[in-house]
Amino acid sequence: MHISRAPERPAPSGPSASPTPSPARSTVPLGDFGPGDEAKRRDLRKMKMLATGFFVVATIVFLVAKYLEDVQGLGWAGYVRASAEAGMVGALADWFAVTALFRHPLRIPIPHTAIIPRKKDMIGDSLGDFVGENFLSEAVVRDKLDRVGISSRVGTWIAQTENADRVTAELTAAARGIVTVLRDEDVQNVLETVVVRKLLEVPVGPPLGKALEGVLADGAHKRLVDLVCDRAYDWVADNEEMVMRVVHERAPSWTPRFVDEMVADKLFAEVRGFAWNVKNDPEHPLRHAVDRYLSEFATDLQSDPATIERAEQVKRQVVEHPEVQHFIGRAWTVVKSMVLDAAEDPTNELRLRVRDALVGLGRRIEGDDELRGKIDGWVADAAGYVVRHYRHEITTLITETVARWDAEETSKKIELQVGRDLQWIRINGTVVGALAGLVIYTVSELII
Repeated sequence: MHISRAPERPAPSGPSASPTPSPARSTVPLGDFGPGDEAKRRDLRKMKMLATGFFVVATIVFLVAKYLEDVQGLGWAGYVRASAEAGMVGALADWFAVTALFRHPLRIPIPHTAIIPRKKDMIGDSLGDFVGENFLSEAVVRDKLDRVGISSRVGTWIAQTENADRVTAELTAAARGIVTVLRDEDVQNVLETVVVRKLLEVPVGPPLGKALEGVLADGAHKRLVDLVCDRAYDWVADNEEMVMRVVHERAPSWTPRFVDEMVADKLFAEVRGFAWNVKNDPEHPLRHAVDRYLSEFATDLQSDPATIERAEQVKRQVVEHPEVQHFIGRAWTVVKSMVLDAAEDPTNELRLRVRDALVGLGRRIEGDDELRGKIDGWVADAAGYVVRHYRHEITTLITETVARWDAEETSKKIELQVGRDLQWIRINGTVVGALAGLVIYTVSELII
């Protein structure tokens, strides 16, 4: 009996035939058979021939045993005949069952056959529901992420210099693609119109005062004050002649010159001593006065209308200055040049800095349990959000894709993947049927 795959042609019409796709849902091919598919098709053909061979052998054994039983009158032939007969029935039944999954047996539109072509859309819906309920459940996704330990793996991976180099290369390649696509004129227009306009619209006084207040609270300004005091003392120490000249020029004409020199020396010594004390005494009253002034200035920047307005005037003067405008106009060109240079040169300083930053981040993740916990939490929250809000869209991708497949070709593809194993059902059916027939015939002979 020939049970090879039916010719590729449209399924017959009738109540059990494959439904014609509606105009709103066009079918798409799954693709041609590749080298791997051809190998599977050869294996499937061999297994079909083997399963059919079992049926043929059972048929031949049945005919020979029937002849020996009826013509030769050999009693033992009845046992063989019954066994072969049951094996034939089992082979035919399982052939029908396996074939009915993929097509109509013998091309006869028997009800409840060609199950996969007829139920393709239902299978796609069920597959989508199965994936959504069992794989895209938030609890399942979170549990999987917890067991995977993404932060630990990522940290260990990027902490290796060669891996950080790969990431840096990909980032620079992506950045190069972006800056290449963007038009310089469009970016500069955005910088000049949007950024500058937003900068002019947002009051600079209150946020600047808040920032200055934070700097004063942390004491970060003290280094700047130290620098100013050091430079002031150095200036005084290096300009003794200028002090002497000012005193001589401002002194009365009737005073003797030696008196002017004494006054100048005294004045210079006092000024230098004062500058020295300010430089070396962290608790000098002048330093405290500077702190009070800066604190009051920070408060005024946040609450005093006059100070806020003066800050706005200064901001407008700075932003509208030709040099600042020129810098804003050239900012994109500079950034673009830096990105392109980094993308082309593996030894570029910017690229090396990014790589070193990635390596440092990886090592920090490796050694910081708290940071790993935070990263894992962020990833789990992001995955949970996606699953909660987009699970239906993901499963719809599965169902709609299956719905667009050609029914007959889908059946062929599925048969190609699992058909070889299904042929063992036919072989087992032949063997089990033969054994069952032998047992039944033996029991009947013993009873009767």
